[in-house]
Amino acid sequence: MGKILILANSASGLYDFRNELVLALLQKNEVYVSLPDEEQAPELAREGCRVFHTPIDRRGMNPVRDLRLFAGYFRLMRQVKPDVVLTYTIKPNIYGNLCCRLLRIPYLANITGLGSAFENGGLVLKLVVFLYRSALKKARCIFFQNKTNQDIFAQFGICGKKTRLVPGSGVNLDRHACKEYPAEASDMVFLYVGRLMREKGIDELLYAAEKLHEEYPEVMFELVGSYEDDYKARIEAYEKRKIVKHVSYQKDIAPFYQRACAVLMPSYHEGMSNVILEASASGRPVLASQIPGCEEGFEDGVTGFGFAPRDREALLQALRRFMALSYAERAQMGKNARTKMEQEFDRRQVVQAYMDEIQPLINK
Repeated sequence: MGKILILANSASGLYDFRNELVLALLQKNEVYVSLPDEEQAPELAREGCRVFHTPIDRRGMNPVRDLRLFAGYFRLMRQVKPDVVLTYTIKPNIYGNLCCRLLRIPYLANITGLGSAFENGGLVLKLVVFLYRSALKKARCIFFQNKTNQDIFAQFGICGKKTRLVPGSGVNLDRHACKEYPAEASDMVFLYVGRLMREKGIDELLYAAEKLHEEYPEVMFELVGSYEDDYKARIEAYEKRKIVKHVSYQKDIAPFYQRACAVLMPSYHEGMSNVILEASASGRPVLASQIPGCEEGFEDGVTGFGFAPRDREALLQALRRFMALSYAERAQMGKNARTKMEQEFDRRQVVQAYMDEIQPLINK
C-alpha cells in the first residue's frame, strides 16, 4: 500500500471535480490531503482521507505568506513521507513541488489554468516563469487541461519529464444526468456559477444583463457563488431591480442547472471550465468566452454560442442570438451538448489517465 499526498487550494474543488480519482486511489493506497479550507473536508475524511489544514493566500503574491506555505508543505511532507505527491493549481504546483524536489519525492502536477500573470506580463510573469521552471523541472508528469496552456508552457521552457493532455477534470455523467429542458411557459433563466470576480467576466455579465432586461423584462440572471471582488453592493442593487438573483455557494448545483435555460461563462481565462462541462452534461446550452479552457467544451451554434472575452457588447449579442431561437432550437442545443460530453468528456477517462501515471510510481 502506497502513500499519496494531494495538495490543492480548495476542498470543494477537490471533492466536486476530482473525488472519483480520490476514491480510486483509496482502494489500494493511503491518501493524505492538504487543503486551506474546511468546506467539504469532512466528506473527504469520511471516505478515508487524512486531511491536513494548510492556509493558502489564493490571490496575489505575498512573500511572507508564500514562505509560510512553503514551510508548511515541507513540514507536512517530512511528517507524512509520501511515495507520490499530486498537486493542483498555481501555488501548490510551485511551492509544493519545490519541496518535493528538495526531499526527492516523486511528484505530478496539474495545470488548471495560467492565471493573470501570463496575461499581464512584466516582472511578475518573469518571476512566475522562474518559479515554475524550478518547481516542475523534475515532475514525473505535468497534466494540462487544454492544448494552448501546454504550448505556452513549452514556449517558456517550463517542462518536466513528460506532459499529458486530459479533457479537464471531465464530468461525472451519472451525477450530472441529462435533465428535461424547462417547459416553454416557464421563466427564462440564465445561470452563472462561479466566484464573483472581475476575471470571471462579472462586469460584462452585469452590463449585458441590464441591457437584455430592458428588452426582455421577464428574463432573470441567477448568479451562484461567493464574492471574491467588491461586487456585493452593485449586485444587491441589481437584485432590487429584479435583474439578477444572487445565491451563495451551493454544494448541490444540480437544481440550478435544471431550471436554467442556458448557462453563462464569460471568463477571461480557464484551464477547463467545469461549469461548462456540468451544464452541458445536464442538457443545457452554454454561452461562453471563446478562450482556451472554454471553447473546447462547446460548439458554436450547435451546443451554444461563443463570444469574444472582455467584450460586453459581444456577450450581449450572444444573449440576443439565443433569445431569437425557437423553444425547439434551444432544447435541441441542450441535447447536442449532452451528446458532446458523452463522447469527449467522460470523467472515467481522466481518472484512468491519472492512475496510469501514479500507480507505476507507487509500485516502483
